[in-house]
Amino acid sequence: MAEPADDTPRIASARPEMTLAVMRETGLDEERLTELVHRFYGKVRDDGMLGPIFAARITDWGPHLDRMVAFWSSVALMTGRYHGAPVPAHTSLPVGRAHFDRWLALFRETAHEVCTPEGAAHVILRAERIARSLHMAVQDARATCPHAVPSLH
Repeated sequence: MAEPADDTPRIASARPEMTLAVMRETGLDEERLTELVHRFYGKVRDDGMLGPIFAARITDWGPHLDRMVAFWSSVALMTGRYHGAPVPAHTSLPVGRAHFDRWLALFRETAHEVCTPEGAAHVILRAERIARSLHMAVQDARATCPHAVPSLH
């Protein structure tokens, strides 16, 4: 490949190497993440607590599952495939701590079923961080979090 005309040096991304390293260490790949996402959301849809919340908002599951596979690819493998804003999508949901706890329980269960032990640990750690962050965002949006930074609006 030729150098750019303006003589600006090309900087190679470290992302592909990092992705390959994570894949080797965890046994995770796109196929396994696709299985994880599809099986997990199958459980969510059947769940008495979470299912109705999702059913009220998602009618075409194909695009949602594709988006979630891209999300987990980005989160778990650092592929950069997901380009979205999960926080605003969740702040108006009628969910509380029990919902996030249930989401995590189903996710942990599914990760242990689908992934290697290293892969399960890898995605579960990230899921816990995501759940904590989203829970705080939901609480902050409702102004119920005692440690929330007041809005400057």
